[in-house]
Amino acid sequence: MTVRVPAKVNVQLAVGAARPDGFHDLANVFLAVGLYDDVTVEPADSLTLTCTGPGSDQVPLDRTNLAARAAIALAERHGLGDPKVRIHIAKGIPVAGGMAGGSADAAGALVACDALWGTRASREELLDICAELGSDVPFSLVGGAALGTGRGEKLQLLDVGGQFWWVFAVADGGLSTPAVYREFDRLTPRAPDPVASPALLDALRTGDVRALAATVTNDLQPAALSLFPSLQATLDAGTSGGALAALVSGSGPTTAFLAADEAAAHRIADALATSGTCRTARVAPSPAPGAARVFEAF
Repeated sequence: MTVRVPAKVNVQLAVGAARPDGFHDLANVFLAVGLYDDVTVEPADSLTLTCTGPGSDQVPLDRTNLAARAAIALAERHGLGDPKVRIHIAKGIPVAGGMAGGSADAAGALVACDALWGTRASREELLDICAELGSDVPFSLVGGAALGTGRGEKLQLLDVGGQFWWVFAVADGGLSTPAVYREFDRLTPRAPDPVASPALLDALRTGDVRALAATVTNDLQPAALSLFPSLQATLDAGTSGGALAALVSGSGPTTAFLAADEAAAHRIADALATSGTCRTARVAPSPAPGAARVFEAF
């Protein structure tokens, strides 16, 4: 059983002050994009993980991996004991890039194991497990576009009135999400309560790319740039290449560039690829579907 799961870009990431539990309240507008991981599961004597694709050497292959934790959580809920499954992840989403690749893998493993084991978990149960695993995991399951509140796990699905084209510049090196949030707390000790932008939500609803470009924001961007200053050169290169908007994707270090259309996206990608400021640049449309089965082996 193989399940395909999308990457995400945060077109708005409004971050509040740290809560007593260490998390932050968010107004997080997710948009799924057409970069994918494929998660394949098959019966095995014990829980094992393998991974291939760009950056796969950085992916943990033990029980700390979110995909492994997803399989364990589903098995525990249904009294299956230690999950006897092999999970293979074929990476297409940048690793440690702020695009929720690990969260996507967790959602993919959850859907795939549910199908493999015939546990028949409801969508509500799957979303509940997703929320336990991480703030971005529920959106990886549903895809499309959504407003995430709380720590990002409470989702309100959003209408999108058209297709948007993006370019993602993959950096050399990674950023730790907890480290970026700690830097945010240092730089913004009195962050206001996060609120979704009505203008941004309207731009998504109407499919107005220029209105969306004028409203995208990421409160974590100053923290990411503080820890990874060379990202500014990448942002500048994409803007010079014709991007309507440029921002750090999530906690980074991948940077995201909104293009006027598909042709403009490829021109921006070419400009970034020759700028010497990033490892690679990839073009992707949005919105994209959430976790979906693509192949049944048995």
